[in-house]
Amino acid sequence: MSAVAILAACSEKKAQFRGVDVTGADYARDLPLPDHNGQMRSLRDFRGKAVVVFFGYTQCPDVCPTSLQELVEAKQLLGADGERLQGVFVTVDPERDTAEMLKAYMANFDPSFWALRGSPEQLAAVAKDFKVYYKKMPTGSSYTMDHTSLSYVYDPLGKLRLALRHEQPAQDYADDIRKLLNPA
Repeated sequence: MSAVAILAACSEKKAQFRGVDVTGADYARDLPLPDHNGQMRSLRDFRGKAVVVFFGYTQCPDVCPTSLQELVEAKQLLGADGERLQGVFVTVDPERDTAEMLKAYMANFDPSFWALRGSPEQLAAVAKDFKVYYKKMPTGSSYTMDHTSLSYVYDPLGKLRLALRHEQPAQDYADDIRKLLNPA
């Protein structure tokens, strides 16, 4: 190896992310679930975009709407690159979250975001692949859902790259997504 090649290799910097870098992880490989229009979806459908996947439910009082709002704000912070960001919400409460409800819920945040809703068996398989926890928690005559609150971020080639925590600000989301959309 020449001295120039060695220096070039040494000077290459790996992108520094604010989220957790999970590049090379062997999980969260796909989302074979129907969307809120009944069409089967896959991560391949969104190639060319950075994809942010979040598991939640429409009746969530805080984490879910906050995380989705952070993603909306991140999209705005990205400016023109925001058009290359795809938000995907996977319900962990298919019992209550109907397709119509999910479509309206997404429209409240960003109409370009997709909601996915599978059967309990489909959800269980996808959640297992994503290492996502969810559990129905009784509350008197109703229930809430306890669930993982990470957002999974894929690069435009469809590779899982990051896990973002729900408490991270929109600027963190935008900075990390911009690095994936425009690698140096």
